[in-house]
Amino acid sequence: MSLPEIKLKEGIHVMHLFYRIDREKWDPSTASETLSRLDGVLEANSQASHPRVDSFASVGPRFDLAFVVYAEELTKLMSIHRELESCFAPGVLQPVYHFVSITELSEYASTEDDYRKMIQMQEKLEPGTPEFEARLEAMNKKRKEYEHYRLYPELPKWEVMGFYPMAKRRQGEDNWYSLDFDARKKLMAGHARVGRQYHGRVSQLITSCTGLDDWEWGVTLMAHQLDALRDIVYEMRFDEVSARYGEFGAFYTCVTASPADIFENLRLKA
Repeated sequence: MSLPEIKLKEGIHVMHLFYRIDREKWDPSTASETLSRLDGVLEANSQASHPRVDSFASVGPRFDLAFVVYAEELTKLMSIHRELESCFAPGVLQPVYHFVSITELSEYASTEDDYRKMIQMQEKLEPGTPEFEARLEAMNKKRKEYEHYRLYPELPKWEVMGFYPMAKRRQGEDNWYSLDFDARKKLMAGHARVGRQYHGRVSQLITSCTGLDDWEWGVTLMAHQLDALRDIVYEMRFDEVSARYGEFGAFYTCVTASPADIFENLRLKA
């Protein structure tokens, strides 16, 4: 009996996997074979968006290595997960943390009606004029490109990756879900402006897990240096969306690395 094929209406599935190596069970003589298997899984899933597997080496002792898996079909995601684990002898790869989520469009993103108002009020162009229509067409094109990459991300393989789960607070006066939509959209617009200041320094992917996990979103950040991760998270904590309504889980910090480089870093080779 085969597993059912399960796809989303739009978007893809994402799985973050963090592991520790049980060194008492690790046999150095298996290093070459294990690396060959891992390389095979990554090569077979190396599309720009999906299916894709990225590998990482841990910074610090919380875990040893990590993978991020992207797949349009859910059971494909499950299969890749098991393929990665089966590259190692039984018991060697010890799970530390995993996070399953899906890509989504933000409900607070600007719409065509928002653009029409912005062009008319801020740029002083009249609806129906060639200038107005050209500007609207350009903004809609940019919006569609943004929506595509939110649903089918192609994160750059920059040197540093940071991941953390988060949720919106639901406590007393600080209940995000008791705010009306317009208030939430206004707050999120300010939050997004902070993030846009880091264009070129940080590339981010926000995935949804509401109803799938104890958390509601996962945040994946790619950067060239650690201080970029520190700076964007620090600055955003002063924004009301985070300062008043944000709840955060543990932070996981890695560097992008091939399986061979991960093994070298962990001193796993024979």
